[in-house]
Amino acid sequence: MTIEAKLNLKKKSSVVTDGPDRAAARAMLRATGLDDDDMNKPFVAVANLASDVTPCNVHLDRQARKVKEGLRAANSVPFLFGTITISDGISMGTEGMKASLVSREVIADSIETVTFGESMDGLVVVAACDKNMPGAMMAIARLNVPSIFVYGGTIMPGNWKGKDINVQDMFEAIGAYSQGKIDLDELIGMERVACPGEGACAGMFTANTMSSAIEAMGMSVPGAASVPAIDPKNDQIAFDAGKVMYSLLEKDLKPRDIMTREAFENAIRVVLAMGGSTNAVLHLLAIAHEAQVPLEIDDFDRLSRTTPYLTDLRPGGRYVMSDMHKMGGVPVVMKELQKEGLLHEDVMTITGKTIGENLAEFDDGPDSAVVHPISKPRSATGGLIILRGNLAPEGAVMKVAGTKHLTHKGPAKVYDGERAGFEAVTRNEIDPGDVVIIRYEGPRGGPGMQEMLAVTGAIMGTDLGDNVLLLTDGRFSGGSHGFIIGHVVPEASEGGPIALVATGDTVTIDSKDDSDGPTGHGRLGIGYVAFDLWSARLSRNAIRWTWVRDHRLCCLDINGCGCELKGAGVDVPE
Repeated sequence: MTIEAKLNLKKKSSVVTDGPDRAAARAMLRATGLDDDDMNKPFVAVANLASDVTPCNVHLDRQARKVKEGLRAANSVPFLFGTITISDGISMGTEGMKASLVSREVIADSIETVTFGESMDGLVVVAACDKNMPGAMMAIARLNVPSIFVYGGTIMPGNWKGKDINVQDMFEAIGAYSQGKIDLDELIGMERVACPGEGACAGMFTANTMSSAIEAMGMSVPGAASVPAIDPKNDQIAFDAGKVMYSLLEKDLKPRDIMTREAFENAIRVVLAMGGSTNAVLHLLAIAHEAQVPLEIDDFDRLSRTTPYLTDLRPGGRYVMSDMHKMGGVPVVMKELQKEGLLHEDVMTITGKTIGENLAEFDDGPDSAVVHPISKPRSATGGLIILRGNLAPEGAVMKVAGTKHLTHKGPAKVYDGERAGFEAVTRNEIDPGDVVIIRYEGPRGGPGMQEMLAVTGAIMGTDLGDNVLLLTDGRFSGGSHGFIIGHVVPEASEGGPIALVATGDTVTIDSKDDSDGPTGHGRLGIGYVAFDLWSARLSRNAIRWTWVRDHRLCCLDINGCGCELKGAGVDVPE
């Protein structure tokens, strides 16, 4: 390697390897096995999210070793380190679930700490579970050194009595068992086969949603998002990361060169077209923040209005990600969107080619039930929408993929905490037409913003999924489906009006009403409640009202479902 090349590729690590004053540092590095030649090569961090606590990550050591081999073969020096992971599927419905979303920040911080602290020239992350994937992408965006994301892959479905099943079916089976619809032997029988081996949860749940978004963003190898964990192709993708990384270092191509506003819009459209997890809203906003890209919750709603829903993937459909892989993977969906001009084709990717150039190397997918052609979509609009109203002045996320119900009006049944809501379902307290409200589960109130898969699974398992609306300031697993609205902002613990709702109040939703709000949102609110009742609840609950934005007072519209902006230009004391 020439001196010029060395300097070009060792933009960070030269501070620990070059010059007489770095002799002590080099001595430490030699103790790890490095020699003279290694000192002249670029240093690449390999963040390995391997963990025995979840099948999503149990196999990642194998892929991380392949990444190291590939980097060595590409004349780079790999440095492997680990970080934490939390399994949502295992901690779901327990106090441990409060640590799930927090783990995303810990993961991002730990990857940043090692990569920055050890002056690495590049970064490869090997990850697979719900929070380590967005955590990894947050770190990648924050560090802005040449980086690659390597996905651990999806699990294969299990089989019970000739039918494919996965962990989603287990949560719904728990609800069925509570109602006597299945016996204990069947529940345990399903349990033994539902998760047959390594890999992230099978459907278009949060892990596969994020792998698809990351691929669409251009930060992983094209076609990698859908590969099953047991497929040898994953090992090859991991090995090839070395060659890709060397190219990124040569070109000095950094994440923020790739993760542009247009790249995020591509990622959002793919999530919407595939019926992805509501958590994509939470995670993509966080990643965009780290990438210094302006992105707002309303962007999801705006793009959803013009993005067709194309895939028949669970939880809102019939198939799983391994089926998607057989049909050609995420590039098939992207090529369908491309036909209608719904992708930014000129954005750069880690391959050194644009999205359009990458897609040109893939054939259109075969006619299949897994991916509908854009000329005959499952629906004309995307799988997620944003609602506003006097229950969610700053927005809420509704998953419309897999549900036919877009409007509802019914009595509230209010529960403080996820466990109370779950027990209410299993005790048969919920009636068709009810609006189940679970509050004090937001980021502060939970704390930690717990997922509601145990509750949604129980609702579906009791055959109430088509007749009950679930509304929460918490969030949902990607495995949740049915008539569900989450991420209500402000949350109850922050003075949100969801804290004022009482059992028996009438809650109205009209996701098709685009007359309310600056971007044409659907509406979510509590209507026809006497003002005196609201005043009494304000006093009793000591709610802190925080809806002051740019000297405009956001007042409750107690006669309808909207949140009106009144008093423009009036200073409102804190």
